[in-house]
Amino acid sequence: MRILLYKRIFGWLLLAFFSVWISLSVFHSYKSLPVGISSASPALPVLSANFIADYTWVDQEGVRQTDQRIFDRIMTLINQAEQLVVLDMFLFNDFAGASDGPEVDSNLRPLSAQLVAVLLQRKAQIPNLHVVLITDPINQLYGGVESAHLKALSDAGVDVVMTDLNRLRDSNPLWSGFWRLCCQWLGNSSDGGWLPNPVGVTKVSLRTWLKLANFKANHRKMLVVDFNQALLGLVTSGNPHDASSAHGNVALEFTGASVADLLATEQAVLDFSDPGNRTLPIINNGNALSSSPTTIQVLTESKIRDRVIATLNQSSEGDRIDLAMFYLSHRDIVKALIQAHKRGATLRILLDPNEDAFGRKKNGIPNRQVASELNQAGIAVRWCDTHGEQCHSKLMLTRPINDSAELLLGSANFTRRNLDDLNLETNVVLVGDPSLSAVVDAAAFFDLYWRNAPNQYFSRPYEYYADESRLRYWRYRLMEATGLSTF
Repeated sequence: MRILLYKRIFGWLLLAFFSVWISLSVFHSYKSLPVGISSASPALPVLSANFIADYTWVDQEGVRQTDQRIFDRIMTLINQAEQLVVLDMFLFNDFAGASDGPEVDSNLRPLSAQLVAVLLQRKAQIPNLHVVLITDPINQLYGGVESAHLKALSDAGVDVVMTDLNRLRDSNPLWSGFWRLCCQWLGNSSDGGWLPNPVGVTKVSLRTWLKLANFKANHRKMLVVDFNQALLGLVTSGNPHDASSAHGNVALEFTGASVADLLATEQAVLDFSDPGNRTLPIINNGNALSSSPTTIQVLTESKIRDRVIATLNQSSEGDRIDLAMFYLSHRDIVKALIQAHKRGATLRILLDPNEDAFGRKKNGIPNRQVASELNQAGIAVRWCDTHGEQCHSKLMLTRPINDSAELLLGSANFTRRNLDDLNLETNVVLVGDPSLSAVVDAAAFFDLYWRNAPNQYFSRPYEYYADESRLRYWRYRLMEATGLSTF
């Protein structure tokens, strides 16, 4: 009789545990977003717009070459700032890229240290310069290690703000619901541990790994500075991260009224990550308004997805759509691409082969599975010719046959995690005449990667990485739907 009673008690406790687990998973997947998250600013006239890219290719001897421009420009802009620097950067560290590592790629650049040096120098030159760095807790491995870079900036008077990821929705609810029950309350410690570091050499605690599996992030990459008595904004796909320094990336630099909207999206992050303590100063944006027909719109989180799908759904015969993407897996966007092709639009899809991740080999999911689907639909697909680095650009260029061109780029991969109000993301969309210099330069960037050049090999044909496995296709579909993935 007592055994039966114990079994009943155990059964009820187990039922209660699973009920709470499921309840937490559901609640944190659909809870309200913080104010100002998932926003679409008005499309406002732009004063200037400049497309910038980091190029990576292989020469005829098989040696990887790079032409880095984005962070050179970012550091130049910081060096001329007089009043304000606001940076929001996902990866800001030297993990997996330390110069004394045993198998460090000789092409890696100490990008994080270079950016820190520029910020410290400019802050020393102009002590009243207001510098704000918003970043992701992964740079401290969620409290598992200390960041010498971030400490140096904080000690110098830079406002370093760690994004409060707990306020965001859970992208991996099956794990996160359990984690909130078992492990959230354990905190973390940078005093060391016994487990291998997922991105570096210092041992970390089990708590680091348990929190890492939540797979959520502030994935934004942007800069605002004062420039010539006004404001200048820059949105990019690149990170100031040593191990990412050989990646291919894109950026758009712009001036005009939309820079204030970009700044407002960062104030929203400050408001929920460090409420009441930091308010970005109001800087005179000069003659920000103009009558230019060229416009910029700032998009964050799911508003990026909505714009992409709306643009694809409006495409018709004769329109040209070029897409370069590190991760492409979002089902609604995949379907919209196929439908645009069926309506007669000409599509070119350039994808990373998902082969490398900071010295580790990957299995090609999700891009090879999505590429198979697109190829079967008759859409032209090519792969970036990567050699240890990643084809990290996130760009869609649309050139309708009888309308304005549209250039969309920024931090967001086209995945559920990046576009469904889970990660924090920032993109901009530039709309203007196809002869606009930023559009022409973006088109030239894509054409160079698509066609290659003498002694410059940027891409390979679809067949090189083709994967028609149905098993891996449905594995991708399961990973995309559940969040049990890193993409």
